[in-house]
Amino acid sequence: MEELRKRARELLATGEVKVVIGYGEGSAGRIRPLFITDPAGAGVLMFDERCLANLAVYLLKAEVKQLGKAAGTAPIRNHSNGLQPAAESQVSDETVRLIGVADGKAVDLPTLASAEEYVASVSLEPAAEEKEALARIERMTMEERWAYWNEQLSRCLKCYACRAACPMCYCTQCTVECNQPQWIPVPATPLGNLEWHVMRAMHLAGRCVGCGECRRACPIDLPIDLLTKKIGEDVAAGFGLRAGSSRKLEYALSTYRPDDREDFIR
Repeated sequence: MEELRKRARELLATGEVKVVIGYGEGSAGRIRPLFITDPAGAGVLMFDERCLANLAVYLLKAEVKQLGKAAGTAPIRNHSNGLQPAAESQVSDETVRLIGVADGKAVDLPTLASAEEYVASVSLEPAAEEKEALARIERMTMEERWAYWNEQLSRCLKCYACRAACPMCYCTQCTVECNQPQWIPVPATPLGNLEWHVMRAMHLAGRCVGCGECRRACPIDLPIDLLTKKIGEDVAAGFGLRAGSSRKLEYALSTYRPDDREDFIR
């Protein structure tokens, strides 16, 4: 991936960015995030099929922002992860620059507008296996779905790895950390687990970029990504809005239009 390393060196050497966030080899064949601030360090950047982690989560971290303008690398489809925070005024052309990777080649995206244009050329719909998983749950009766999700979510450890990995969970204080009043119980209980995951799914309604990082981060592989992906598909169908497709996207649940469809009301 010499092309990617070369571009990272150039951006750092010219001072156009202060840090390049990318992938590097970790221990035991695992991939870890890298934060390169010196052009000489760009040689360790790499990219292959193992590079799935959503690095956009780091673009919103205060300690990363303090370093200065950041360049984030990711598979080209995942740059929807940079556009959605831009739509929510969390990043801008002054704070981030994106470098995509498509077909093994680096794609320089100097502005969010260029990223938006490039992302428009790829599908942001769930992958075929994800669509099948969603369809399988849709085919269940209401009682079967209730039993399925109660069984799955009852195993939750309440470790909040899903929240930590999600680029759109950037609140400085989460609802689960409020104790006056305490909305959601601290221990991992069936009811508390259900409340946590339903609350999180609703907070991500129309905002989830579908990266699947929440499930990859989950130590017991709960299919929690299907909750937000299902709601995302409903928002796309009902409002014509797909998260991560635009740097100026409206939020479906806070935008009213006189011509909004109302056939979902029973």
